[in-house]
Amino acid sequence: MLGNYLGSSALVVEGHTDLEVMEVVACREGLALASNLGLQSFMIASDCANVVRSLLGEGFGRYGPIVREINVRRSFMRAEFVHEGRKSNVDAHLLARSSVNLSIGRHVWFFEPSDGVCNSYVIE
Repeated sequence: MLGNYLGSSALVVEGHTDLEVMEVVACREGLALASNLGLQSFMIASDCANVVRSLLGEGFGRYGPIVREINVRRSFMRAEFVHEGRKSNVDAHLLARSSVNLSIGRHVWFFEPSDGVCNSYVIE
């Protein structure tokens, strides 16, 4: 997919091993990035069908409080959560892998992506 790079972010945390919880946290991070970029209409893709179902529903279970927080913060004109297979989400996995050695906390890239990430986008 070709497009314009707007920004990317990574939230580095320590000690969390529940992949579904971390995926819903990544969706929350996506909303924060969209807000920082001033976006009003966008789509957040996840390769975890359970997380997307929770985001589109009531959000009960072990990450229910995070889902409810996301639903409260949705003050955008159109914020859509969709499930996509891992093969179509290459840049997200590249960003996650390249973030392993970053310090704990939130890292944001606005004019240029981090090295090796978003190779499929045109940077203008």
